[in-house]
Amino acid sequence: MSIPTHLQHQPVITVDNYDGKDGIHTGDTDAKALSIGRAQYDSTQFSAKVFRQTDSGRWSRQSEEMPLHRVLDLAILLVGAMKREAGQESSMTSLDEKILSASGFQDLQRYLKDPCNAQHLNPRLDELKRLL
Repeated sequence: MSIPTHLQHQPVITVDNYDGKDGIHTGDTDAKALSIGRAQYDSTQFSAKVFRQTDSGRWSRQSEEMPLHRVLDLAILLVGAMKREAGQESSMTSLDEKILSASGFQDLQRYLKDPCNAQHLNPRLDELKRLL
């Protein structure tokens, strides 16, 4: 599905039909497209946006737009969590992240290592590594 171009976020590069590529949620997601474009909050800035669509076919107000540095910070946080050892006190990244729940962190690590989840995460990590 093509994203709308009449909204305040002005797409420059898009991934249409993202619902067919949405990892473990493929085929059962409201995320229909991804975009990098001119930010709706400041047309001199660029942002990334996830376009969501409701069951009624309308574009959802819950579609998210983030400045590009925040997208990268989330990727850094995720990769740092994947590489961090359980019980490690110090931050893995320059973001100075903190683990608020040791049991929650153990659950996250199990989730990331679960073969069902890893089959969707690892190819994306490999592609990031290749691109970097």
